[in-house]
Amino acid sequence: MPIHVLPEEVASAIAAGEVVERPASVVKELIENAIDAGATRIDILIETGGRKLVQVSDDGAGIPADELELAVARYATSKLESAQDLFEIGTLGFRGEALASIGAVSRLEIISRSQHESAAARLTVEGGKAGKVKSIGAPQGTVVSVRDLFFNVPARLEFMRTERTERRQISTLVTRYALAYPQIAFSLRQEDRQSFQSSGNGNQLAVAAAVYGLEVAQSLIPLNPMDPDAPIHVTGLISPPSVNRSNRNEMTFFVNGRWVQDSSLSAAILQAYHTFLMVGRYPLAVLFLEMAPDSVDVNVHPAKTEVRFRQQNEVFSAVQRVVRATLLGQVTPPQVELGASW
Repeated sequence: MPIHVLPEEVASAIAAGEVVERPASVVKELIENAIDAGATRIDILIETGGRKLVQVSDDGAGIPADELELAVARYATSKLESAQDLFEIGTLGFRGEALASIGAVSRLEIISRSQHESAAARLTVEGGKAGKVKSIGAPQGTVVSVRDLFFNVPARLEFMRTERTERRQISTLVTRYALAYPQIAFSLRQEDRQSFQSSGNGNQLAVAAAVYGLEVAQSLIPLNPMDPDAPIHVTGLISPPSVNRSNRNEMTFFVNGRWVQDSSLSAAILQAYHTFLMVGRYPLAVLFLEMAPDSVDVNVHPAKTEVRFRQQNEVFSAVQRVVRATLLGQVTPPQVELGASW
């Protein structure tokens, strides 16, 4: 076969595979868009593990009607202007790929109204082909409905996990973002059942109680504050050695508000717990790292879950020191106050 340029719909489907790996990928991208839009409430609705429907609603700034078509175009974004901006990213989204990728492998509908408009706008995209923008009545904010994920890429469906596995992945994703953003009210309904809800009142320990249960939440230890002027600021919650797990899945990391997966951060925590835990046991931890945007590269993978640190050893040491010092201090964990949270 001679070399030839792929049709646009084929190229879009291939590119979408980098961003949209599973239903949880869709939820992640839409939640991050909602956070970037300044939402104070994010509602997620899931059917059949996300295959039939993923719907994310928010009360954020909304998308102006005259920008809606651009919103679903590949590499269209309001968050970057030049290549230099890639080294100073202050938002969760920035590539301009999410909505275009989702629309390439689903039946996508966006209804959005910005704060300066009297009516909302509606746009549908099916398999990468966008319709016309139409006016519709709706409150300020955005509702993105993703139906029949991978309907036009049947090979991808064969690699999908069970509905139960997909629901668990989505639940983990939503609850971790609720912990990272306790000032935002999150609601998750799966298969017509409320599976998670947070109040958005800023009480992180109350969110932890909703995620892990009251007994575990009451045992969690806030990290002891270190030098507030340090270039790497580490905060979060860790479990006492008596509360542990059989795998690493309960170690969660956010870097500048972005959920990331990084083996060196996990290793730093495990080193901090050295001599505190038996071999094969792992702590529960939710850590938040804040540092200058130009000291971390988030432009590593389209899914934005991998990062590179400019000073990897310093980041490792900062995490290890803070966690170890907190464990050695063994402060009495605070009691969770739930009375006015729900």
